[in-house]
Amino acid sequence: MALNKTLELCCDLISRPSVTPDDAGCQALMAARLEAIGFHCQTLRFGDVDNLWAVRGDSGPLLVFAGHTDVVPTGPEEQWQTPPFEPTLLGDTLYGRGAADMKASLAAMVVACEEFVSEHPAHAGRIGFLLTSDEEGPAVDGTVRVMEWLAAQGEHIDWCLVGEPSSSERLGDVIKNGRRGSLNATLTIKGTQGHIAYPQLADNPIHRAMPALHALTTELWDEGNRFFPPTSLQISNINGGTGATNVIPGHLEVVFNFRFSTAVTDSELRQRTEAILNAHDLVYDLSWNLSGQAFLTPSGELVDAAIHSIREELGTVAELSTAGGTSDGRFIAPSGAQVVELGPVNATIHKIDEAVHAPDLPRLTAIYRRIIHSLLVR
Repeated sequence: MALNKTLELCCDLISRPSVTPDDAGCQALMAARLEAIGFHCQTLRFGDVDNLWAVRGDSGPLLVFAGHTDVVPTGPEEQWQTPPFEPTLLGDTLYGRGAADMKASLAAMVVACEEFVSEHPAHAGRIGFLLTSDEEGPAVDGTVRVMEWLAAQGEHIDWCLVGEPSSSERLGDVIKNGRRGSLNATLTIKGTQGHIAYPQLADNPIHRAMPALHALTTELWDEGNRFFPPTSLQISNINGGTGATNVIPGHLEVVFNFRFSTAVTDSELRQRTEAILNAHDLVYDLSWNLSGQAFLTPSGELVDAAIHSIREELGTVAELSTAGGTSDGRFIAPSGAQVVELGPVNATIHKIDEAVHAPDLPRLTAIYRRIIHSLLVR
């Protein structure tokens, strides 16, 4: 198929090996395109992470396109049918690391803005870009730090479109209008090490832990709501023992995670977890790490604009969903911004031979352009 502006820019971005947290020049490339159409661009570097804040317009409501230029490692390159950082078009399929997650969306965002500004150079409101190279990594010096910086500047985002690959089977079939929260815990249950032949002289933490872990994993934390399934607790790691068959261990470490809905708070989950552990008379240490709060944009201008734009461009009706893992939307939504995620099909993200359906790129561009028009042209 012939190259179009979005496909061409996507290929240029894929060719830059921006394995997290290395931006590899992607943001500079996008900034040059944005500056050419009147955006004011600022590079914000925190730690080893490059971030870009760009805005066009002086006043009025602010629509922000948010995304990440970093990609996950390729895995064994010899298993790829084409070199991962050499974008390759085979038929209608574009292969390359980051093709779907999320350089197709980044390219579509830029070209959509170029086309919109060409048609509406004096548009109302403002358009912004918030880009990071720290989404696939620890996510501590990326979007979360930019949001802190924006708050210090007195800047407020009204609407934010995150370009994560939200689609399931075909472009535009799913819009993510929220995400579950993620709460991590590391539990160390203490016992007394001893010889396995003399259990009366030891205290086996594995045995002590089993009833408590059963209680935790069978607890009904909430029943979910219209937009979220019930909160889920999953144990991901259990480690105990010395490796010897004749030694009762002195401690047991358990790592677990809550994916929680808006029907419960992380504070409630912590309190109820500790109450269950205390009821089983355990000696333990428990540490918590909150990866992100649950958020939801149930309705409003942004959700309506996204649904309408997909229907007008593709003739289909998108499903609203909060399924999947976390995204940088979790750092933006607490500011009060309406947040949705809309991007290409996610079937190959993080896999060997990551790919995107090339004809979807100009369609995604058109959807983004319609969203801008719906929000900023009255």
